[in-house]
Amino acid sequence: MLHFQHFSVINAPPEVVWKFHERPDILQLLNPPWQPVQVVRRQGGLEIGAITEFRLFLGPLPLTWLARHTKCEKNHLFIDEQISGPFESWVHEHRFVGENGKTKLTDAISFSIPGGGTVEFMTGWLVQAQLEAMFRYRHHITKKECESL
Repeated sequence: MLHFQHFSVINAPPEVVWKFHERPDILQLLNPPWQPVQVVRRQGGLEIGAITEFRLFLGPLPLTWLARHTKCEKNHLFIDEQISGPFESWVHEHRFVGENGKTKLTDAISFSIPGGGTVEFMTGWLVQAQLEAMFRYRHHITKKECESL
């Protein structure tokens, strides 16, 4: 199993950052332009049981990803887990920690790549690099949007 983490400090309270993540268009807004993703279905918001289905592309190959929210503590955290998709397993925790009117936003992901340890060893660095670029973009957009409210 591999682990990834990215955090940033947003100059806005957790309630503002949480509300931003509740937007119905949040996935489209936070999706980097270099990674085409189509939202196929979204049922619910951030609450437990919410479902999101989207299609992403590995080169010309479309991949369907289905995720369910398995934990939600309003203004503090939510967790989504892959039900089906490109990874062997994927658990993504979004954590919002307030301090002095600001929010430390942390995305922590535990994931496994199909094919076992050797495949993870050989390709894990590439997935980590892609995640770093994607979350740098997502946090930049989140910071820009939440700090302008």
